[in-house]
Amino acid sequence: MFPIRLTDHLDDDRTRIVPIAASGPLSHEVDDLSAEIAALAEGFGEAGEVRLLPRPLRRPNSVVLAGTGAGDEAGWRAAGAAVSRELRADEPLQVKLDGEVPPEAVRGLAEGLWLGGYRYRDGREDPRSAEVELISPAFSAYAESLALATASARAAWFARDLTNTPSSLKNPAWLSEELVGATAGHTGVEIRIRAGAELDRFGGLRAVGGGSVSPPCLVEMSWSPAGARTHVVLVGKGITFDSGGISIKTREGMKRMKIDMGGAAAVAAATLGAAELGLPVRVTALLPLAENAVGAAAFRPGDVITHYDGTTSESTNSDAEGRLVLADALGYAVAELDPDVIVDLATLTGANTVALGHRTAALYSHNDDLAAALAEAGRQAGEQMWRLPLADDYREYLRSDLADRHSSPARGAGSVVAALYLAEFLGDKADVWAHVDMAAPSWAETSELEISRGATGWGARTLLRYLERLSA
Repeated sequence: MFPIRLTDHLDDDRTRIVPIAASGPLSHEVDDLSAEIAALAEGFGEAGEVRLLPRPLRRPNSVVLAGTGAGDEAGWRAAGAAVSRELRADEPLQVKLDGEVPPEAVRGLAEGLWLGGYRYRDGREDPRSAEVELISPAFSAYAESLALATASARAAWFARDLTNTPSSLKNPAWLSEELVGATAGHTGVEIRIRAGAELDRFGGLRAVGGGSVSPPCLVEMSWSPAGARTHVVLVGKGITFDSGGISIKTREGMKRMKIDMGGAAAVAAATLGAAELGLPVRVTALLPLAENAVGAAAFRPGDVITHYDGTTSESTNSDAEGRLVLADALGYAVAELDPDVIVDLATLTGANTVALGHRTAALYSHNDDLAAALAEAGRQAGEQMWRLPLADDYREYLRSDLADRHSSPARGAGSVVAALYLAEFLGDKADVWAHVDMAAPSWAETSELEISRGATGWGARTLLRYLERLSA
C-alpha cells in the first residue's frame, strides 16, 4: 500500500486536503486559504463530496475540499476514499488536522485513502503510489489510529487481491501456497495444509473437489498469542471456481465464480491482521479449498456424503456445494479445537441478494450477544449486515429418507435453510456460533466510496474489528 505518515511539518508544495463537515463550520482554518475555502464550501460537505480549488502560481497550487458528512468515522472514510479516487496516483497529498479531530476520524480517513486507492495488482495498473502526510502538532495521538487503519486496509487489500485473481491461476494449490507465503511474514502465525489421505474424514470437501484436476485441501491458520483467554474459530468457504458441477450453472451464473472463495480470503486476512496488531485473542482460521468442476469423478445429484462428524447428507444439487465443505470444517472445529466462538463466512446463496440486495450480508446466530457484536463491528467497519431468523419451522425441509439430512431442498427461504443446515454440525457449540452469508456484498459492479469495482474483500475488516473488540 502507498505510504501514509504522521508529521508536524506542513509542505506547501503538496496538494492540500481540507475536510469539511456537512453542517457547522469548517473543521479547521487553513492559514490564508480560509476565505477562499469558505466561499467554495457553502452548501458543501456531504460524505464523499470532492471539490478542487486550483491556485495557479500560488502555494499550495491546488486544494481539495473533501466532505465528511456528519463528521463520524464513516464520513471521514468516505472523504478519504473519494480523494484517493479523484486525484492522480502520483500526486503527493497532505491533510492538516486540528486538535478537534478524534482518533477514530483519522482511522477512517486513512482507511478510506487506502481502500479508495485500491487496484487489483495484476501488473497492468498500479494503485496510488505517492505519499500522504497527516499534519498535526499532536500527531503522536494518532499513531494507534494509523496502525489500526494500516492493518484493516491491508487485510481488505489482501482479501480483494486473492478474490480478484482469475481461476485460471487460482486453484486450491495456488491459493494455499499464497497463504503460506503471506503467513511467513507474520511472526507467530502457523499454517498447516491437509491434502490427499489426510482428508479421508472430510467427505464433503472430497466430494466437491473430486471432479477437478486440482485436488482439494484444508488450510488451517493459527494465531496463538501468550495469555489469550478467548479462542475464536473463523471458517471461510473456499471454492476457487464454482461451475455448479453436474448441476451446471448458466454462462451468466458462472462469470464471476472466481469470487466463491471470498469467505476464505476474508478469514485468512483477518487472522493475519490480528497477528499484525498483536491482538491477545487466539484465532484459528479453517479454509476448505476446492474447485467445483464438471468431470468424470464429480459427485452426482442424489449422492449421500459422510462428513467429518460421521453424519450423512443427501445432496440433490451439486451447485449447493459450499455448505458441504463448511459442514466438514465446522464438524472438525467442534470435535478438535474447543472454540469459545465460531464464525463462518461464505458466499453461500443467491437468496442473500434476493432478500437483502447487493450491499447487505445475512447474519444468523442463536446468540443475541454474538450477533449484536458482529453487527456492531460491521457498522464500524462500513460493512453492513442484517440478522435473519433461524426458523425452526423450516427444519423439516432438511428431512431426508436416505441420510441424516438433506443439504439442498428446493422449497424456498434459501439463505435461511442453508444456515439451518450448517447449524446441524455445531453440536454443543451451537450457542456460540454465527453464520454470515455474504454472497451479495462480496462483489461490486461499480466503484463507490471505499468500495472498488470487483471483489470487495467483504468481511475482513468486520472480523478484524470484532477481534479488536474482544481484546479490549
